[in-house]
Order: sequence, then structure tokens, then C-alpha cells
Amino acid sequence: MHLKRYRSETVKDALRAVRAELGPEALVLSTRTVAAPGVRGLFGVQEVEITAAAERHPASDDRQLPPAGPARGAAPRKPRGLRPVSARAERAVSEIAARLRASGLDDRLAERIAAQHPVNRRRGADLESLRHTVATELASLAAGDEPYAPVEVFVGPPGVGKTTTIAKIAAQERARQGLRLGLLSADGFRVGAIEQLRLYADILGAPFAAARTPDELSRALSEHRRPLLVDTAGRSPSDEVSKEMFSVLASRTDVRTHLVLPATITSRAAERLFDRFADAKPSRVALTRLDEAESIGPLVGVLCERGLPLSYLGTGQNVPADLQRATSPRLADWIMGEMATGAVA
Repeated sequence: MHLKRYRSETVKDALRAVRAELGPEALVLSTRTVAAPGVRGLFGVQEVEITAAAERHPASDDRQLPPAGPARGAAPRKPRGLRPVSARAERAVSEIAARLRASGLDDRLAERIAAQHPVNRRRGADLESLRHTVATELASLAAGDEPYAPVEVFVGPPGVGKTTTIAKIAAQERARQGLRLGLLSADGFRVGAIEQLRLYADILGAPFAAARTPDELSRALSEHRRPLLVDTAGRSPSDEVSKEMFSVLASRTDVRTHLVLPATITSRAAERLFDRFADAKPSRVALTRLDEAESIGPLVGVLCERGLPLSYLGTGQNVPADLQRATSPRLADWIMGEMATGAVA
């Protein structure tokens, strides 16, 4: 067995070097992020290091001894040709799982997806076939192009992009179908929050309302045009100041709530935010700042455990271009790190 380490700026480049030197059957043993050599490392620059292994003489695996009868009194032996085939198959699945782990997926999810990859495409699996398998296995994690609920509410901590996401949704609908979605600001705590959403509404010619109290919110929800996009304060629903506002939303049956999270967040921090905003009863997750994240793989395990599908993917700051509906092919693209930013296709 020949072992070697490869370093590169990206996982994709490192895997390309592995396959070029050791061949498509090379087994990826580990993937980690390390400091770059020299001065670059002192300034915080990091690289991907992959440890891979391959047989020095792979052709020898396929050699079979000529058939011979068993020795007298010995139990019949299994054909020797069966063992190498099984080993190669297992090695191919392990390599696929390692590539998926390198994209950020946790061990259990990577192994599950690798096991579902078509048998006839496992050895030297190409990126396109892997992307298709990831999309198929994670189809339930993407809400897709679903119709609007009468009231679409966006919750989350300050600065994650709730207001910008709402503006992108409204602007895209206005540009494509001429539909004017209603905009409602229920964020009376943050300086300038109401004015920011009002400005977007003026540009789009969309109906707008502001609600600073629970009574104003209840009245606006009853009177405003549907579908209605609601921007909320970046406070926990359990916070005493905002609890009454969220109770108004929770009392209605025509509300769908999106928890807005940045794609750059760690899995542990995401877990804390899910717990913090549990009282808002979100049924969707909108991810922002995908253009700043190397991969959304680390968050996928958390989303699967929580059972909340993704509704929107924010890919930049441009309004309305940098927003996509979350579909399983797009989700697979972002997990595999091959998606460029841009508008919904």
C-alpha cells in the first residue's frame, strides 16, 4: 500500500492531484484543513491536506490462480476471484464517502449517500453523477418552487439578511410576473428597520405597512394584501419585549415562518439558533451569504436532524438577482462547492 499526502487551496484541486498520480481507485483516508507553509501560514492562510493510498501493483488484484482441486480432507475453498471484487467495491464506496465528507457532510450522512450511489458508477465516480445522487438523497430538504402562504414571516437574529431577503422576493415577483407582494415591517426595535423596508416598497410600488405593537400587527395581518411578507425584529420569541408580537403570529393558521440563517454559521451555533427561535415555530429555513461560505455541507446534517426544508438560498447582496429558490439540484451544487452565484434560473 502506497500512502501520500497532497496539499492544495481547495478540496477539488487536491482530489484532482490524487487521481492524477494514484489513479481513480485511490482511497482517501483523511481530509483536513492545515496552515499554509511559510509566511502565508503566519497570516492565517489555510490549505486542504488529503491523505490518500493506493496499491502499488493494482493489476495484481485481478490475477487468479488456475483452478485446482481441494486437498484430501480439506474443505472446499471459495474462488479467489471474489475477494478482490468485494474489496474494490468497498474501497469505491469509502472513497465516495470521503469526498462527501471533504465537502463538509458529517460521517453518517456521507456514508448513507455513498451507499446509494449507483454500483456501476462508483469506481472513479465523476462529479456529475455524485451531484445527482446527493440531489436525490436530499430531495426532502428542499422546499422547491412552492406557492406562497397568505403570510410569509421571516425570523432570525440581527444582521442575517431578513429585510434584504424579503426585498429580493418581492422584487423578483414584480419583475417576472408583475405581482405586487405586500410588505409589513414588524421590527420596531432596530433603528431604520421600518424605513429600509418602506424604501424597497416605494421602489417596487408594493403595499406597505408598519406594526410597532401587537394590536397594530393583528390589524395589519387582517387588512393587508396577500401574499404578505413580514419582517420581524432580530429578537428571540421568548424575549419579553417581542413575545406578544410573536404570539399574534402564532395564533394564526395562514402563517408560514422562515428561520433565516447565514451559511457561514457553524453547526453548533445553528443548533443554538434553532433552540432560540423554537417558539416562533419555523417550518422553513432560508440560508443567506452562500457566496461567503465554502460549502453548506456542515449545516446539512443539522437541517436533516431538525426536519426543516430550505426555502431560499441567498447568494449575495444584489437585489433582486442574488436569490434562488431552494431545489434539490441547487442544494447538491452548493454542497459540492460547484455553484456560482447568480439569480434563479
